[in-house]
Amino acid sequence: MPNSKLSNAKKAKNDEFYTQYHDIEKEISAYIEYNPDVFRGKTVLLPCDDPEWSNFTKFFAQNFERFGLKKLISTSYAADSKNYKSSYQPTLFEKRDQKYDKNKTTKNGKIFTLTRDKTGDGKVDVNDLEWQYLIGDGDFRSSEIKKLCDESDIIITNPPFSLFRVFLAWIVEANKQFVIIGNKNCVTYKEVFPLIKKNKMWSGRTEWSGGLWFETKNPDDVDKIINGLNMKNVSSVWFTNIDHGRRHEHIPLMTISDNLKYSKHKEIKGKKMYEKYDNYDAIEVPFTDAIPSDYSGVMGVPITFLDKYSPEQFNILGATQRGCHDEVPDTKKYDDYWEVKQNGQKTGSSGGKTNENANLIGNDGKKNYFTNKDGRVIQSAYQRIFIKHKKKTT
Repeated sequence: MPNSKLSNAKKAKNDEFYTQYHDIEKEISAYIEYNPDVFRGKTVLLPCDDPEWSNFTKFFAQNFERFGLKKLISTSYAADSKNYKSSYQPTLFEKRDQKYDKNKTTKNGKIFTLTRDKTGDGKVDVNDLEWQYLIGDGDFRSSEIKKLCDESDIIITNPPFSLFRVFLAWIVEANKQFVIIGNKNCVTYKEVFPLIKKNKMWSGRTEWSGGLWFETKNPDDVDKIINGLNMKNVSSVWFTNIDHGRRHEHIPLMTISDNLKYSKHKEIKGKKMYEKYDNYDAIEVPFTDAIPSDYSGVMGVPITFLDKYSPEQFNILGATQRGCHDEVPDTKKYDDYWEVKQNGQKTGSSGGKTNENANLIGNDGKKNYFTNKDGRVIQSAYQRIFIKHKKKTT
């Protein structure tokens, strides 16, 4: 089910969400803990950034020496080129600099770099950032930013939500390591899921529950004011191809019989057995903590499973509705069915709408269902990822 806040952001093309410092620190610290040298000698690029305001730039500049960075590059996107227009004012930092240009300040992006102790105080930190205007507006797809990408080793940023697919493809084509933010539902995109299935991309360290809180520059789209800042909660998570320890932690699981006896979920507890899909040779597991430890077949789990996924514990086989489930083919089509509301009214949609969803026999009394001329009723589960336990090697 698409997140309404994220959908609204896409419609308004409001990509002005600023990541909090402590969220960046929590995420990046996990990579350092797992591998203290993960950034050592590396050039880190922070594109789609706003260096004067960015907590990404502040965090990596302040930790430049501790991480052993070779170079830090941060680029911004010109105010005039942004889809969401706000009352732009150049910062005092820019206006007081002799490079300030009142024409370029809104038309050109900026680049901030950090490589050396410019101030001569014996350390390299945020005070040593050097800046200039870019030739263009700072669009990550431009040849100017592409050259910076080629120069870099690791890309870290909160890319525009409306351009997530394009941005990820840009990184993958460049074959770079990355740590980026995206919405939870993007894991089922046809451009994204194959990367997850092949273990070329995975969830970051930060837990998925609760989403992330961002500072927003749009005064008409605020969820809460925190410490005087307009904040918005969006169903977003971190994605990466850099290893961290939480990725290798196994999920503690109960057996089938113990789940049916003791599960905290009413959908599981007291049943004779887990439900099987009508159109896939797999069982329905609606909660990650209800995955049975002793089931050897295919299981359909929610996308939030990826928050806990360990490649040493499970194999990912495919996903519903994404055309990439060759290992778990659908066994039935529903073109001769039609969709019905709970009040019995037909919606006008055919059953073809639910082809390749994970469908269960029956009607839960809560959401629309599908039926055929014989009165056979099925309902779609939410989007599912198909998994199996990894075979133990001796």
